[in-house]
Amino acid sequence: MLTITYGEIALRLFLSLVLGAIVGYERETQQRPAGFRTHILVCVGSSLIMIISAYGFGAMTGEGVVNDPARIAAQVVTGVGFLGAGTILRHGSTVTGLTTAASLWIVSGIGLAVGIGFYAGALLATLMVLISLILLRGMEGSFARAKNMRRLWVRGIDKPELLGRISSTFGELCVQIARVDMGTPEYIETFKDNVITIDFLLRLPPRVNSEELLKKVAMQRGVLEAGWEVGTLNEGVFKQHNSN
Repeated sequence: MLTITYGEIALRLFLSLVLGAIVGYERETQQRPAGFRTHILVCVGSSLIMIISAYGFGAMTGEGVVNDPARIAAQVVTGVGFLGAGTILRHGSTVTGLTTAASLWIVSGIGLAVGIGFYAGALLATLMVLISLILLRGMEGSFARAKNMRRLWVRGIDKPELLGRISSTFGELCVQIARVDMGTPEYIETFKDNVITIDFLLRLPPRVNSEELLKKVAMQRGVLEAGWEVGTLNEGVFKQHNSN
């Protein structure tokens, strides 16, 4: 019969917390729907379920009793699938949140690995996730530039019509929206209202002047400021003080 000490339980749960926090922190810095705490909870919860599944029913023995350590743990995959679906959003033909859903899924796998004591696999998986989310992000930007694609961020008053006005501006200039990421609204005392940041991945036609497009977007009612994003820097920031 498999046994486990209280110290080993504490170690595995704490390691799950750390690994989940590492991945969750990266998602939090990118202002994704599932961030720091969500990834921690998924990783620790998966680890706990794996521990219960592997060690919690060892005393139940007898004729006709079959202990299957994988039976309960297997349900984690299904549960996280529903949770990840909540992070996936669709804006017209654009789907966002798939990477965050995948990160929740892999974090649950990391938690299961830690729960069963497969520390090497959990650590290597966490490292590979970070490589994919951080280091390969630059490659994604290179691919986007090769297709004449630019990232535009817009900060404005959180109103239902804000996204519609900006999208109409893009439509007038035949600018295609490849992806839209919306941040979490934050109440700003200065404006007495909620302020939201929206990130657009745009495909610009050759004839479109990027600075003119930036000014047109920034002049839309409700927009506070806008700018083109290059790597981790912002260039061509255009601020508008009139948010009426």
